[in-house]
Amino acid sequence: MKRNAQDISLSSRRISRRALMIGGAQLGFGALLLGRMRHLQVDQADEFLLLAEENRIKVRLIAPARGIIYDRNGVELAGNEQIYRVSMIREDADDVDAVITRLRGLVRLDEAQLQRALREMDRRPHQAVTLADRLTWEELSTIAVNVPAMQGITPEVGLSRVYPLGQDYAHVVGYVGRVSERDIETAEEPDPLLQTPQFQIGKLGVERQMEGVLRGKAGARRVEQNAAGRIMRELGRTESTSGRDLRLTIDAGLQNFTQARLGQESASAVVMDVRNGDVLAAVSSPSYDPNKFVTGISVPDYAVLRDNDHRPLHNKIVQGLYPPGSTFKMVTLLAALEAGEVTPNETFYCPGHLTVSNRRFHCWKRGGHGWVDAAKSLRESCDVYYYELAQKAGIDRIAAMARKLGLGTRFDMEMTSVNEGLIPDRDWKRTARGEDWVIGDSLNASIGQGFVLASPLQLAVMTARLASGLEVTPRLVRSVDGVARPSGVKEALDLPRSWLDMVRNGMYQVVNARGGTAGRSRFEIAGAKWAGKTGTSQVRNITAAERRAGVFRNEDLPWNRRDHALFVGYAPYHDPKYAISVVVEHGGGGSKAAAPVARDVMLYALAGGVPPLDAYPSGQRGEIEERFSGLALNPSVVRRPAGTSEA
Repeated sequence: MKRNAQDISLSSRRISRRALMIGGAQLGFGALLLGRMRHLQVDQADEFLLLAEENRIKVRLIAPARGIIYDRNGVELAGNEQIYRVSMIREDADDVDAVITRLRGLVRLDEAQLQRALREMDRRPHQAVTLADRLTWEELSTIAVNVPAMQGITPEVGLSRVYPLGQDYAHVVGYVGRVSERDIETAEEPDPLLQTPQFQIGKLGVERQMEGVLRGKAGARRVEQNAAGRIMRELGRTESTSGRDLRLTIDAGLQNFTQARLGQESASAVVMDVRNGDVLAAVSSPSYDPNKFVTGISVPDYAVLRDNDHRPLHNKIVQGLYPPGSTFKMVTLLAALEAGEVTPNETFYCPGHLTVSNRRFHCWKRGGHGWVDAAKSLRESCDVYYYELAQKAGIDRIAAMARKLGLGTRFDMEMTSVNEGLIPDRDWKRTARGEDWVIGDSLNASIGQGFVLASPLQLAVMTARLASGLEVTPRLVRSVDGVARPSGVKEALDLPRSWLDMVRNGMYQVVNARGGTAGRSRFEIAGAKWAGKTGTSQVRNITAAERRAGVFRNEDLPWNRRDHALFVGYAPYHDPKYAISVVVEHGGGGSKAAAPVARDVMLYALAGGVPPLDAYPSGQRGEIEERFSGLALNPSVVRRPAGTSEA
């Protein structure tokens, strides 16, 4: 059928409109594509260039050198040593198993360390993980030559902590260790250094408490690497900032001598300068080698320390809490004087016991001491005298005096787990035990038994305050990067000089007068006498069944059931410089086990080296010489006065 002209014209107009619509749509879509292309290529060019560069340029952190720790005389206690290691980033390695197989052919890998590294890489595939450390230079060189064939592998030179004096400072300086997941989770502020392979942070002691000072700040370097992961060149570098150095108040020679003198006893000793609070020696025995913890101690080595009944991992200096025994009697005497319930010359009769509330409280001397005044009560350590004072002064006054002298106080020391001890009073017992205070509690507390607990550090502070009459507080860090820290002396104690002199006289008689409980530990140095107080704190009573079995003396009991031995003292008597406390766990009597140690250590402090034999009574010099010859002293730090021979 033929189409007429009108139909043809209408059809043509329709086709033209459709063509225009389609053409317009195509043009619009093209314009949109062009606009998008311009946005990507022009507007976002810098962003995509950066992304491309990040595939080619890597930023590597530069770990800072950890600050060095020195003793008061500049002896290095904690330093850094150079080590060689190899690390790997999992995402940079195409075939991890193949790379490790090739690495095995070059150096010996520790299987346990390798397995830990593989587990860590699974958790952190984008971060470098150490596969082997403490390599030799030859091993590192071999790896470096073969790096192009091992994607993701990086040979490195780093620093690791080292403790030159080993066990002498394990409980004071502490040690560092590898960063753990817990360390990262508990960090107050995120620090990318914690993600650095094998980065070490303080775990105990000064290393932990001064971490912010010792760590330093990370640097960074920008390196260019090719598609195989090989570093082609370094593009830029920002150097790290080393941690600040510390100088402690400890004297390395005195510390080593004290550690050697305590030997393998379960014991502790603290020496303080009474004039400024400097801690000159702080020893917890037995000790351990902190170097073993730096890279991770083995399970067998840790088990030996953990299972030792003398607890070498326990810091007895500040964590050990003991009934102070008779070393507490100076507190009770001063509390009674302050209460105005007793005069300096007042006497009490000691028949060997005192009956209070139908209960008999015994003196250590069963036959009694007879008539006793203040000086005799300290010299011969009469318990009954202090039972009488406790009834007059009351526990609240005794507790207040104890705190004034530094007991029951948590000192702000750069050591971990510092205990505050326990000085009980009426409110404490009501709150902690839900019971009322009774008179028997006061009598026990008056001689440092019952609920009373103190650390060796606190006993040294107490003695320093008695000797100086000042509110001495302990100082362990002497300076940071050469800037001195405040001394540990605040102000004078609010106690009359006459009372302190009376206490000091009693302590002088303990070691210098006939009948003194520590008479065998006197000095023979003209013009350099000393004063002290023995103490024996009861661990447990000998039961009736044990007595029937023939156990009458403390020495007859198993070691861990014997009494603790304590001694506190200061010297010189007329011009006090040093205070000391010694606690020997389960050592028996303080005069037998603790006082001789304290004398040797105090004489070292006074002499500036191993004590000369003429500082001892003539009848004891052979014994002393034999003892010193068997001490494991470090000749690099221990000083020997002229005329003495090497052990």
